[in-house]
Amino acid sequence: MHAISKAPAPNLPITDHAGLRRALNDANLPTLLMVYTTFVQDRAYLDSFAPYLTALYTAEMPSTVPEPMAVDLRNRLFALLTSPTPPREPPLDPEFLRHMMSVSVGEDVDAGLVPVLYDQMGFERAVPRKDIPGRKMPPADFDVLVIGGGMSGIAAGIKLAEAGYSFTIIEKNAELGGTWWENRYPGVGVDTPSHFYSYSFELNPEWSHYHPKGQEIQDYLTGVADRNGIRSHVVFETRVTGAVWDEKTAKWHVSLRHRDGTTSERAVSAVLLAHGVLNRWSMPGIPGLESFAGPKMHTAGWDTSVDLKGKRVAVIGTGASAAQLAPAIADQVSHLTVFQRSKHWVLNNPDINTGVNDNVRFALRAIPHYKEWFRFRVYWFTGDGLYGNVKMEPDWPKQDVSISPQNDAVRNYALHYIHTKLADRPDLIEKLVPDYPIYGKRIVLDADGGWLDTLRRPNVTLETRTIDHIEPDAVVLRDGTRVEADVLALATGFDIAKVVGDLDIVGRGGCRIQDDWGADDPRSYLGVMAPGYPNFFFVLGPNSAPNHAAGVNMVIEAQINWMIETLDLMVAKGTRQVEPTIPAYQAWNTRVEEQMKQMIWSHPRAKSYYLNSAGRNIISCPFRLADYWKMTRHPDQSELRFG
Repeated sequence: MHAISKAPAPNLPITDHAGLRRALNDANLPTLLMVYTTFVQDRAYLDSFAPYLTALYTAEMPSTVPEPMAVDLRNRLFALLTSPTPPREPPLDPEFLRHMMSVSVGEDVDAGLVPVLYDQMGFERAVPRKDIPGRKMPPADFDVLVIGGGMSGIAAGIKLAEAGYSFTIIEKNAELGGTWWENRYPGVGVDTPSHFYSYSFELNPEWSHYHPKGQEIQDYLTGVADRNGIRSHVVFETRVTGAVWDEKTAKWHVSLRHRDGTTSERAVSAVLLAHGVLNRWSMPGIPGLESFAGPKMHTAGWDTSVDLKGKRVAVIGTGASAAQLAPAIADQVSHLTVFQRSKHWVLNNPDINTGVNDNVRFALRAIPHYKEWFRFRVYWFTGDGLYGNVKMEPDWPKQDVSISPQNDAVRNYALHYIHTKLADRPDLIEKLVPDYPIYGKRIVLDADGGWLDTLRRPNVTLETRTIDHIEPDAVVLRDGTRVEADVLALATGFDIAKVVGDLDIVGRGGCRIQDDWGADDPRSYLGVMAPGYPNFFFVLGPNSAPNHAAGVNMVIEAQINWMIETLDLMVAKGTRQVEPTIPAYQAWNTRVEEQMKQMIWSHPRAKSYYLNSAGRNIISCPFRLADYWKMTRHPDQSELRFG
């Protein structure tokens, strides 16, 4: 563990005294305490706040600290940050750092988590790999092809550049951003808090909301890409259709199809598949769907030119996308019918629609380390702090409705919200409340003015009867009821079982990954590679999605770190190919399956898109984010085969 900084803190002294005063008054008090303690390291003063800091969280949660103490802290920080002699930061002892974290969140932070938390808070940006003394640089002819220019592809490009690798990103769209460029349906956003849903090496103090909407995420990603010179490495409007491994040359021959229909081929040393899991639409197999005469759109392919005003709109699906779409359009349409196939738990999150005010943005921008310590709080309360919700306790007596005390408490919190919101609509309560433990499927986050309020509107119907077929102007139910519609919105999710999509991947000895995995049974080593496919890497491969919490950005960074370290090992050894050994691959899958038995997704009532046709969870990582970060920090050479 290194000191946070040994030089005078940047941006000091702060000369906008009025702005600083306003920021200190509005900023999160536990975060301000961490900033002050970073500089002063007064343990007694820190501990005096401990009785008032609890393990509860919302972004703008009212402070429980007595006002005289709060005023004293703000005054101390004001004096520190405006001093003509900027303070220097003494080195932070790891144990003291752990103690600071524990006081901040009102519960004990395990010492083993400190390295991952320190890394993910973004306190330090690592030295670019190409500047590490003694590191062997990649050969000039060693080039990497990255498939996809979304969050994963952009991060991969930045880290490959920092490591000195030649690389090209192949992007099927006309712009970077991936799912955030494609998804433009009304209300589109992310249920991960903005101050965590970002790269640890590119923290953004300017988020307008605590949960950002789609365009703001897109702007963030393209801004990061442009600041890091990624665009010049991208081939736009081009699709990868397949890749064949050439054993003699140790190259992948990658087939490309361009916008004008022409094709070409590239020979590359390594392939990094970063096309994302929310990319291939899942279209409902409803008879007559193609006969519908009006506009019909998957949420991921929304036509923004379609005017919904005064229209009868049918939304098929009640997951996260539908719960964002419906509130955004309900006041425009004449009638909205939402068709529900399966029930989802609805959890109140008051931050969903809350804006970040100018004073808090001043704190994030100008107060040294405020944004890093605030990110820590967000990670803790929306990341691994939620792991107890998905880890089953074998002796828990309420196994039919919950799996642990923490899971049961969240279930009761959700039930209270649903029953309070819908007190006068018992019909909706009956339709909405699931019979499986909360977190068994992806939850729907809600807030005032959102999903449940929308379902209460007089021009909105939640329809739970089974759809039989679709006609040119209606959705027809199995009992013969016709629900007339002018527009059809398909909030039916994505086909995530096919990790490589429609790509034809041919590995060593002619093996095909589609044959190895079948229709829906993908397996890997660490979620990043598979034996038989040298130098071919997956981002967010099988069983690496953090389905217990926020943190997909953290997994992406961890996997890319592992991939580049693995390439570095190959370069250092002077070899041309690397892949996992069969025993390592088998051991990893056994480990995943054993851990999965203890997870909520193995509960008999938890049926979700995480499971394949055989009932095996092929998506979720059954370990904590911090555990997976450690697993992928450095490759284990004994589990890799070099050649």
